[in-house]
Amino acid sequence: MTGPLTDRPADTSPLPALAPVLALDIGGTSMRAALVQGGRVLERVEARTPRPATPEAVIAAALELARPLAARAEAVGVACAGAVARGRVTATAAHTFPGWVDIPLAERLGAGLGRPCAALNDARAAAWGEFAAGAGVGTTEFMFVTVSTGVGAGLVLGGQLHLAGNGLDAELGFVSVPARWHAGAPTPAGALAPLEFESSGTALNARAAALGFADARALCDAADAGDAAADAEYRHSAAGLAWKIADIAALLGVTRVALGGSVGLRPGYRSRVQEALAAFPERYRPEVVHAALGADAGLIGAALWAQRSAQRAAAGMV
Repeated sequence: MTGPLTDRPADTSPLPALAPVLALDIGGTSMRAALVQGGRVLERVEARTPRPATPEAVIAAALELARPLAARAEAVGVACAGAVARGRVTATAAHTFPGWVDIPLAERLGAGLGRPCAALNDARAAAWGEFAAGAGVGTTEFMFVTVSTGVGAGLVLGGQLHLAGNGLDAELGFVSVPARWHAGAPTPAGALAPLEFESSGTALNARAAALGFADARALCDAADAGDAAADAEYRHSAAGLAWKIADIAALLGVTRVALGGSVGLRPGYRSRVQEALAAFPERYRPEVVHAALGADAGLIGAALWAQRSAQRAAAGMV
């Protein structure tokens, strides 16, 4: 059996010990392939993402990278940037992934590797990995948020990964907050901007340059060391995210949020998010923790999702 597998949410019963799964993580800068078994990475390889990252170039490079591992795998799981629905990918950053409009990624990779294949957005894959084998274990309403170059997220509700038909499953970076650093469009509520423009590592890089720091890391380090101007910018980023976390808790009953990404994993960022959340009613303050799987969350989540999907397909549960 080859080709795309269903995106239907899976149950959360324990996994039996099965053969390894081949996981692929396709990003704008690099792509990784790994053999994953039982939530643990056994072996991995990495390569640069082709430039330009057209569908044909990326798929060819992914197949070349993954083929040496495929013979030992029972299925393939893919984590990919962009809107992913039913194994098909449409870029949300067309300048990074030109020509990616409704590309049947799972079908192409499954056929090329001779294995059943399931694909998820990279943040949703990381959310599933953290829920199944990391910081989300023991919850049923869980959100993973990555704060890095951008802001991405994934939601698990009732123990099931939330997957929307249009691929916009938990696009936290797209929600609106008051525009302070970027010119926002005027609305009846005032000037608003996407959260990503106010809370991401890219936004912090811009603020760092304005204050004379080398980059976002230097700004955050200065804030942690007591620099008041740097701290104000750092807190603005954290406060915008905290507000949206409180909104999600009020809307969906999320009880634990795991922060990942180069900014989100900083202890100082988490503490500032928690401090900002203290301004909201207690019922809207979920537990905020650091993600446990690090950079492997997407690989592990994609592998576990593909394994579960293959089991369901074999049982006729599609």
